[in-house]
Amino acid sequence: MEHKFRGDPYTIGIEEELMILDAESLELVNAIESLLEPSPAGEIKPELMESVLEVATGPCANTAEAGEQLRALRAQVRETAARKNLTIGSAGTHPFAMWEDQRIVARPRYLVSALRFVARQELIFGVHVHVGLDDPDKAIHVANGMRVHIPVLLGLSANSPFWRADATGLASTRTPIFRAFPRVGIPPTYKGWEDYEKRIEFMINARVIEDYTYLWHDVRPHPNFGTVEIRVMDSQTRVEHTLGLAALVHGLVKELAEHFDAGKRLSRYPFEMLDENKWLAARHGLDGELVDLPRWDRVTARALARRLLDRMGEHCQDLGSLNELEAVRDLLDRGNGAARQVVVYEANHDLREVMAEIVAATAA
Repeated sequence: MEHKFRGDPYTIGIEEELMILDAESLELVNAIESLLEPSPAGEIKPELMESVLEVATGPCANTAEAGEQLRALRAQVRETAARKNLTIGSAGTHPFAMWEDQRIVARPRYLVSALRFVARQELIFGVHVHVGLDDPDKAIHVANGMRVHIPVLLGLSANSPFWRADATGLASTRTPIFRAFPRVGIPPTYKGWEDYEKRIEFMINARVIEDYTYLWHDVRPHPNFGTVEIRVMDSQTRVEHTLGLAALVHGLVKELAEHFDAGKRLSRYPFEMLDENKWLAARHGLDGELVDLPRWDRVTARALARRLLDRMGEHCQDLGSLNELEAVRDLLDRGNGAARQVVVYEANHDLREVMAEIVAATAA
């Protein structure tokens, strides 16, 4: 398999999936084609549904540079939308939208033809972070090592407590919705690049996937980009939270890459406990407990997140991403997006108020 794990390590890129909304009703609008245009700051792209757009930075040296591009992309799509009486919002789900009302984009519809209802109801929004690495075996090591951190990243980013006009009781409703897809969730471990190649080739030869991009796991190697991609996080309403989470990911990848360079072996964790921790994070966000693997003690999600935050300071300083990392402290001190949405909702039980708050904070 061809790969690009040979360039500058630790470049970072960010992709955000955003909502296209009517400026007055705040309902989703099938209008992606009217918002697609070139951007000097990165890319503006369609997603599966016409009411969803994706903005993507280019490869950046650090999260400060990525932040300049991401803010410019958000501003551009907001300004373009405003000229059409539309607006932009960012969260893991739209609080009261119905997937039945959304149109599929007029592009190759491989997902819908292959997955049918599972794809049709995927009205969710995520943020993906790519970090460049310079060796394919190192990329596999980093992807394997990131698995234990997935629940903490989900707890911090959980931002989808409402679905189809219902308070679901979950911090990240996006998580179980996406779980209906095949080849998602906590990924398998691979012994190294050669093992990864063989297993992907087996699936291609069996004609169950066309290439590795049909694996939509929470973390995956991305050979075409020469990156490891972390995909577990809900879209963030405030851009500074997107950048804070990206900085945290940046530091974690550096730590694991240095772990590989030192010839160290990763700890082994039971898959079912990694998966259980992810469920607990989706259910409770930062307000619950996680199992402190490899032990069986339960600790608060906030305690685990603070431990990671403290550990990443030196790494992010080296990477030039320390300033952005501070936004993670804001998530810990003032609550993640899900908690903030619930506070707005509890005032009047009005989901349009929630959506108005999301739109305002997306533009802040």
